[in-house]
Formats: sequence, C-alpha cells, structure tokens
Amino acid sequence: MFRRTLAHIALACLALAPTVALAQGTYQLAVLKYNGGGDWYSNPTSVPNLVRFCNEKMGMNISTEVATVEVGSPDIFTYPLVHMTGHGNVVFNAQEAENLRNYLIGGGFLHISDNYGMDPFIRPMMQRVFPELEFVELPFAHPIYHQQFDFPNGLPKVHEHDSKPPKGLGLFWEGRLVCFYDLECDLGDGWEDPEVHNDSAEKRTKALQMGANIVRYVFSGTP
Repeated sequence: MFRRTLAHIALACLALAPTVALAQGTYQLAVLKYNGGGDWYSNPTSVPNLVRFCNEKMGMNISTEVATVEVGSPDIFTYPLVHMTGHGNVVFNAQEAENLRNYLIGGGFLHISDNYGMDPFIRPMMQRVFPELEFVELPFAHPIYHQQFDFPNGLPKVHEHDSKPPKGLGLFWEGRLVCFYDLECDLGDGWEDPEVHNDSAEKRTKALQMGANIVRYVFSGTP
C-alpha cells in the first residue's frame, strides 16, 4: 500500500501549488548522511540551488530548507527524494541497508551523484541494499531525460576526470526506477554556486536543468 506513496504526495502538492499553504513549501528534499569516512557533506550549495531553480523555473513549492538525513533513520521516509554525493568511502551496515531498501521499495527515490572517487565504494553498498539488482545504463529515450528539459544525448558533461562519457545508471525495482546514479558527470558540482568551480553559465544551466528533470520525474510517478 505504501508503494509510490511519497511520489504521489509530492505530485498532489504540485497540483495544488497556487494555494497559500504551499507558499511556504510543503515537501522537502534531503541530503543523505552516511558512514565510512566519505565526504557526504560535499557540495553544500548544490541541492539548495537546485530547489530554487525548480521553484523558479517549474513553479514548484519545495521547501528551501534542505534536510540532512542518516541512512538508518526512520526520518528518511519523510522525503520523496534523497540526494547522495561524495568522493570516497561509503559504508552501510545491515540496518542501514535494510532501511534504505524499505524506503526505496516503499516509494522513495535516491539520486547518487559521484563527485569523483565514489564509484568503487557505492556499488558494493547498493548491492547490499539490493543484492538481486545491478545498475543498468538508461537509454537516452528514458523519460528522465525528457521532462521539462530535453536531453536527447543523455547527461550533460560538467567536469572532466577520466575523459569518459557521462553515464546515467539506474536500479529498477519491479519496473520502477528507484535510484538514479550519475557517473563521470559531476552533476551536483554543476548545481553549486558559480564561484565554487567557476563553471560556465551554460554548464551550470544544463546541470540545473537535468537536476530539475530528475525532480520532476520523481514527482510525476512515472515508472
């Protein structure tokens, strides 16, 4: 019964956007805090900037207060979308893995943005969450690339590291995308304040547009 509940609540809020109550933001995004020594707190301006972009460009009413939530906390079920980033080690214990699994199966969504160096650590941890699943690369025709903003060639390339093309990877539970992982992209870096990385306005706009697509996709309830 809980399946997709979080996305449906967010979609209902979006439909009611003109009401006075929603002016203050009735749903909230969160950054995932994890153990292992990795810098989960990197890119502090990223998600707040993405929220403002979504509110301004898509008429959404997401709270501008971005929360921090621990992997094993029951509070994670409060948030329709949780963002995760970092450069290094990630560790989920058994309870945390089970909690994250229940959150994702129950209708939540995890966006992982590799800030370069996270890949060898996050893959085994997501295998702990979903031992029966593997990341698959999403085709460019997937709806996540074609929400309000169109990305016919998939993810934009924000930063160069290993001279590899950006990849959008996903985990699907019973046909529903529950986790989107941007690799060789640095999407979250592109959301940061301009002076942090000195990215061009074009790169930042593309990154924010793709981020907004992810948010819109999650709230649309699309499989």
